[in-house]
Amino acid sequence: MKRQTFFASSTVGRKGFSSASDVCGLNGHRTCVASVGPPVERCGVGGYSSRSVCHLGGSTRIADAVGCPSGAGCYGGYGYGGTGWGSVGYGSSGGLSGRVGLCGPRGYGTFGGYADCRSDGIRGVSIDESLLKPLCVGVDPQEQQAREHEREQMKTLNNQFACFIDKVRHLEQQNKVLETKWNLLQQCVPPAPQKNLEQCFENYICSLRKQLEDLLSDKEQLACEESASRKLVDEFKCKYEEEISRRTAAETEFVLLKKVRNADFMQLQERAQMDGRFCDTAVVVKMDNSRDLDTDCIIKNVEGWYQEIAQKSKEEVDVLYQTRFQELQDKRGRFSEDLERNKHEIAELTRLIQKLQGEADHVKKQIACLQTAVCDAEQRGDCALKDARGKHVEMQNALQKAKDELACMLRDYQALLNVKLALDIEITTYKKLLEGEESRWVQNTIKLDGGTISTASALDMMQLTIK
Repeated sequence: MKRQTFFASSTVGRKGFSSASDVCGLNGHRTCVASVGPPVERCGVGGYSSRSVCHLGGSTRIADAVGCPSGAGCYGGYGYGGTGWGSVGYGSSGGLSGRVGLCGPRGYGTFGGYADCRSDGIRGVSIDESLLKPLCVGVDPQEQQAREHEREQMKTLNNQFACFIDKVRHLEQQNKVLETKWNLLQQCVPPAPQKNLEQCFENYICSLRKQLEDLLSDKEQLACEESASRKLVDEFKCKYEEEISRRTAAETEFVLLKKVRNADFMQLQERAQMDGRFCDTAVVVKMDNSRDLDTDCIIKNVEGWYQEIAQKSKEEVDVLYQTRFQELQDKRGRFSEDLERNKHEIAELTRLIQKLQGEADHVKKQIACLQTAVCDAEQRGDCALKDARGKHVEMQNALQKAKDELACMLRDYQALLNVKLALDIEITTYKKLLEGEESRWVQNTIKLDGGTISTASALDMMQLTIK
């Protein structure tokens, strides 16, 4: 805080002037105070004080200036600022008081009635004695109302500007939030989920179809093997039936041969019995010995021949029957072996057929399960694809909605920027108007307590006050 106090005395009286300014940084307050002490002058001019408070970083500006009434009348103090107007007041014999406060980076206060005495750094001031008479300065109420109206407008515009700045900040925050959501959505949403899902399900369906084709080919191969096995079984059955028929024929032939042998054996036994009977029988033969035939020799010869023939026939029959019986035994052994082998083959083929039937049933069940799995996979794929498409549509709708909201916010932001630019232009215009008014007031002759101060002296005093 800076504070400077100046005292001036003259033949007519003494005045005290004080000025104080306070700068509180960007977010603080800046206060400029100018005051005039009690008069010692015969005119009896009252004290004057002026305050100007400026809040550089915020949206509130305060201006205050007080002019105390006096009996003879005085010219009220005023303060200049960079961005706002206060109200102007003039002191007179009626005891009027006024205020002037201009919000800005600096506050000025002026006073009148300086004496010849000098302070360090202040030049001498020439005073026209004829101008020390009290003046009656009238106040225009319309101008005061206009000033008040302008001040209220400036306050309203300042508040609107602060609201617009808050809205801009809020919109910027919302814009950042939407950009973050947009980035998250772009990261979460795949570039082409529909194509990826379709490709995945198509690959899965192709693999299932390949498995089905492999199983169908295995089924065809097993069907071919089953038909070949059935053909072999039929062939073995035919061979078995043929072997059974052959065995039956051989057994029948064996029985017939056995019957023939038994008949021959019975004949031989009958012959042997007959021979025994003939041997035991005594035959008395009367012969005519006139011819001298040797019958005994003839009978013996015939009997020997007959026995030889019977023995040969018996041996031949025995050999024949033995040979045929051996052949039949060999055939029976071969047929038995073939029959056992055929039985084993039939049992193996039966087991193979059962195994193939079980495998065929298992393959059929697998095919049914795979077909069911393919149908379920297709249904699940369709459902998942529909869900993915629905989610994709929802994400697109959400994305479009976010884009629309972002576009609306950008439009609002652009409108607020346009309003801000318009307000900046208006503020600049008001600033220029204030600077012009300030220059006009500075150029005019400052009148205080019936005295006149030159423009150069007033400017020097203002600069010293600012310092």
